[in-house]
Amino acid sequence: MIIISRSLARVAGLAVLPLLVAACTQTASGPPPGMTAAQATAYCSKLSWAYGEYVASGLGDSAGDDDNTNADINARLAIAQCHEGQTGAAIPVLQQELRRNKVPVPPV
Repeated sequence: MIIISRSLARVAGLAVLPLLVAACTQTASGPPPGMTAAQATAYCSKLSWAYGEYVASGLGDSAGDDDNTNADINARLAIAQCHEGQTGAAIPVLQQELRRNKVPVPPV
């Protein structure tokens, strides 16, 4: 009986794992806590505009890797995530890239 109980517990644990992963993924892609989806979309657009206007155009004070390739790729991915509605993942990256380039982060 003990062997069956342990096996059953392992199977139940394995069955729960995909549900936990899916829940974490859903949380990360939605709006950040305290924001509606519409607010998060508008703020993400504001951050994307600021990045494009001040950093991608070369007006920011870039720091970090030698040619900023990794930072640019991360920011472009975040901008694409904004367009796809994955604001929870995109907003922190864009805020970080603006700060790294000494560009004021727009208020919410």
